[in-house]
Amino acid sequence: MGIIAILLLAVGLSMDAFAVSLCKGMAMKAFNRRQACILGLYFGGFQALMPLLGWLVGSSFSDYIVAVDHWIAFALLAFIGGKMIYEAYTPVPVEELAELKMDVKELLVLAVATSIDALAVGVALAFDTQTNIPLTIILIGIVTFAFSVMGAFIGNKFGNAFRSKAEILGGLILIGIGVKILVEHLFFA
Repeated sequence: MGIIAILLLAVGLSMDAFAVSLCKGMAMKAFNRRQACILGLYFGGFQALMPLLGWLVGSSFSDYIVAVDHWIAFALLAFIGGKMIYEAYTPVPVEELAELKMDVKELLVLAVATSIDALAVGVALAFDTQTNIPLTIILIGIVTFAFSVMGAFIGNKFGNAFRSKAEILGGLILIGIGVKILVEHLFFA
């Protein structure tokens, strides 16, 4: 996977964290850089860790399913992307947006919840022998950190207008990468 595809993957994966950060930013009375950076560290850290874990798991059994690996990667990415698009059209109850909490337990839950899709992507990456895994993991973490901080800032300034658009964009990017993997393996391998 080339650098552009890796960056698009990182952007796609960061959209859940961006959407949550928008909500957290809306709950800030005034933008707080420290809290925004804490969000970024949690979300970026878990978004980087989960594909590594997925890649380790996927690598351990990739020899057994190499004949269908592109279909697995496509299915995982299409499912995750479709789920993100579906969630973009699901209203978020106002109570969930109402207050800003920065306790460790909640941040851990949010970080894990927004990075589960990255775990599945990591499994899919195990079947792509051309991908530079360390570079991919680092870029996913950095991009997610940046999008999380930006999300908190934008949420604080502009409200909830961008949440569903971010989810849709992220979903479309992941589906597009899944289609790219499938097409490359079916027609150019």
